[in-house]
Amino acid sequence: MRAAAVLLLLLALAGCGGAVRVDPPAPSGEAAASCDRLASLLPKTLDGAERGTSEPASPYVAVWGEASIALRCGVPRPARMAPTDQLQEIDGVGWFADPERPILFTAVAAPTYVEVTVGGEHAATDVLAQLSRPIGQAVSTQSG
Repeated sequence: MRAAAVLLLLLALAGCGGAVRVDPPAPSGEAAASCDRLASLLPKTLDGAERGTSEPASPYVAVWGEASIALRCGVPRPARMAPTDQLQEIDGVGWFADPERPILFTAVAAPTYVEVTVGGEHAATDVLAQLSRPIGQAVSTQSG
């Protein structure tokens, strides 16, 4: 399912206007509450790209720049993430970089996982840095 979502996002990178098709996750419990909080904290502009719309509309999905950046909140723990993997920490949020999909990153903020796909015209570290603060706020608000 994740591979299909990433493929759809990559096709959207080729560019065409309108809503971008992204399969929304279905979080529950604390993860859903964190994702609801995150939705209100996300920026309107991210690394110079304007916020767009996704199809189907979902509070758990955000896209910028016709999906050159896409966020899905409340995804499952990455299957490829091993307990020994080192996470890149940015503003207190650990990020897992998928070794087989270099454009796919997952924020590991228990109990919530937030998947971000970053298109080649954007610097992943800049995008992740801009998203770390709202993700950290959404998760700490829920657990605090």
